[in-house]
Amino acid sequence: MPEPLALAISTGEPAGIGPDITIRALLQIAGAHGDARDGGESGRSGNPEIRYHVLGDARMLAARAEALGAGRAWARRLADGDVVIEDIPLDVDCVPGQLDARNGRYVLSLLDAAIDGLLPGSGGVSDSTRFAAMVTAPVQKSTINDAGVPFTGHTEYLAERAGVSRVVMMLAGPQPAHDNAMLRVALATTHLPLRAVPDALSVPLLMETLAIVDGDLRRRFGIARPRILVTGLNPHAGESGHMGREEIDIIGPALTLAQDAGIDARGPYPADTLFQPRHLQGADCVLAMYHDQGLAPLKYGTFGHGINVTLGLPFIRTSVDHGTALDLAASGLAEHGSMIEAIRCAVEMSGHAEGHHANGRHTNGRAPR
Repeated sequence: MPEPLALAISTGEPAGIGPDITIRALLQIAGAHGDARDGGESGRSGNPEIRYHVLGDARMLAARAEALGAGRAWARRLADGDVVIEDIPLDVDCVPGQLDARNGRYVLSLLDAAIDGLLPGSGGVSDSTRFAAMVTAPVQKSTINDAGVPFTGHTEYLAERAGVSRVVMMLAGPQPAHDNAMLRVALATTHLPLRAVPDALSVPLLMETLAIVDGDLRRRFGIARPRILVTGLNPHAGESGHMGREEIDIIGPALTLAQDAGIDARGPYPADTLFQPRHLQGADCVLAMYHDQGLAPLKYGTFGHGINVTLGLPFIRTSVDHGTALDLAASGLAEHGSMIEAIRCAVEMSGHAEGHHANGRHTNGRAPR
């Protein structure tokens, strides 16, 4: 029999909700795949074709499961064998909701363990990889920096470890208000002050970004000819130069070059009207110029089920679209829908999702279930 698809799940900041949403997501996925209908409290569960490698402190995860009222269900889930704890000990004991910089390097060690299992030649593996994809729970950037490690985010860290000069952040999710149609939004710039965005934009940057988005939509999502809609930077997409010239001098020329290279990229469109179902119909992705321009409508439209996908890496990485929510840690109140979607997307991108058509689109444009 073939080996199960191996997914690495990094549990993130231990004082936040990362451990909670990992546990609850895997218990719910267990119920969906097996006989259990109550989140894993009865019956044997799990999908024998997938093995979930949970990276984190085993003792902390067991304690968190108890705090969530799911201790017995979690123990049975581990006994099933398709959830495996890769025990990486905390540096100091963790109190839910209370950050401790002494665990900053622990958080990075989770990422490193996943990356080592994804890159041939890393972690003592010469010509093969342990994992098919990685899913990441949220981290607290301040804690890692307070531990003495310069850290701007998952995306940048993964790119550096993978030796990639440029990656693209893309968020995606089903829109319940619109028949669960998928919305994907990629970003030309990410974590920059707003005043720095115009200077960061250039024709080469947009060309490279469009090439990465187009390439990964083809390779990772199986879309034969992606259609990408591109926003302008300025109100009304510059109003023919009366509200800024970036659309004329940068975005327009980049689109022309992309089209000449066989990329179906269209625009620039005014961002305040683009995110309507009638405009998005038939589109596979929107490329926004800056963080809030693209992510505010996406996060509103996907209602807590959005995910983050890093494009341009030599491996698959998905993540939740939210932060550590320290005030909700161990409370049982944290929503875990985004983690479920991140896991499902990683499976789909790895070629194992049910209902995945040859051209990478789901029936009626619905989100994978």
